[in-house]
Amino acid sequence: MRKLFGTDGIRAVAGEAPLDPKTTYAVGMALAHQLKANNHRPLIVLGMDTRESSTWIAAVLTAGLAQAGASVQNAGVITTPAIAYLARRHKFSAGVVISASHNPWNDNGIKIFGGDGYKLPDETELRIEDEIFRQLESVTSPDPADLSAPPVNREFCADYEAFLLSAVPGLKLNGLKIVLDCANGAASAIAPQLFARLGGSVQLTHATPDGRNINAGCGALHPEVVAAETRANNADIGATFDGDADRALFADCHGNVVNGDAILLLAARDLKARNLLNGDIVVATTMSNMGLEAALRRDRIKMLRAPVGDKYVLEMMQANSASLGGEQSGHILFPHLATTGDGLLTALVVLDIVRRSGKALHEIIADLKVFPQVIVNIRVKEKKPLDQIDAVAATIREAEGALNGNGRVVVRYSGTEPLARVMIEADSEEMMRRHADSIASAIRDALGA
Repeated sequence: MRKLFGTDGIRAVAGEAPLDPKTTYAVGMALAHQLKANNHRPLIVLGMDTRESSTWIAAVLTAGLAQAGASVQNAGVITTPAIAYLARRHKFSAGVVISASHNPWNDNGIKIFGGDGYKLPDETELRIEDEIFRQLESVTSPDPADLSAPPVNREFCADYEAFLLSAVPGLKLNGLKIVLDCANGAASAIAPQLFARLGGSVQLTHATPDGRNINAGCGALHPEVVAAETRANNADIGATFDGDADRALFADCHGNVVNGDAILLLAARDLKARNLLNGDIVVATTMSNMGLEAALRRDRIKMLRAPVGDKYVLEMMQANSASLGGEQSGHILFPHLATTGDGLLTALVVLDIVRRSGKALHEIIADLKVFPQVIVNIRVKEKKPLDQIDAVAATIREAEGALNGNGRVVVRYSGTEPLARVMIEADSEEMMRRHADSIASAIRDALGA
């Protein structure tokens, strides 16, 4: 069982284990040793988001990599999917991103991509973990003040921007009014110049990072913000990204939030109309609404459900040769275009579909009837298997029995935070909330922090 890696790399409060200088240095050494098994002198491309801790973590990680015989090239502040693209495009041994995605500014993380542009398999992460713990027995904690990351190569950002434009050839946004919320994160380094080249009237919000305002009351964690801005400015569409811009959510001209489920629906229909939807299959997750499944079924498209986490969505997609998958949270995977979820790419694809359709966003997804759904997060002190807690298991069974096929119960732990998540869907809002509250109470009584 993995102790350091969650569903999206290593993540913690910056400065505290496992993101203290000593462990970060050991991570660099362990990764270099893993890569040297296939390459005598591994070459890594490094990027980061806008958190104030990203600079020192990058410096310490670089020192660990160098100590173990690897070389590092620095892309600076850039999105997570950009590093995945650059690793594959330029045949790096690996790509590393310093980011905690949607988490608050005081958290940070280390995400690793292989040279193929894909996140590392679980077994590889386990081998790196074992090496990290071995290194921690002997390494000396470095002083970040004595270290620095390599100089930033600005060509990497330009290279990635060129890729994004090539993914939607011919896209012009003239006549469209768009609001973009960059979450004061990595999208702030790319979105302004990218969208300036596409025309249209673009209003940028939350694009002035200061190291501590990433995701703060903005971005994909708060899609209602861009929705309100879109409506207030009479814009046609709004898009909002998370801190490292690997996902995107949207808003229609009426100020309604458009989540990943709706994007999967419109993308699936577009791909099918162009005979590009392999097997007429879409891969979603256990969190996607039953309304999406019903809408896809009407178009004779089968929806498969993977565990939460874009790496698990991708695994199921690859097993079924699917050409589209994603999460309600806005991680959307277009494997014919990219190896990982990419918020800026998703925004361009959605805008391209809207432009080609000649319809407004809300018109394209008008028949998506969403079942009432609630998600309750409970902070926990430990992640004990829920089926081993009698009171919790009994409460879940009671909810499932009461819903009797007219709803769903999904209870799971977050892969990146000390949280249990209770998701209930039901055709009755009263029943939905009652069962969500009862399960959340049972978890809080047993495990609440």
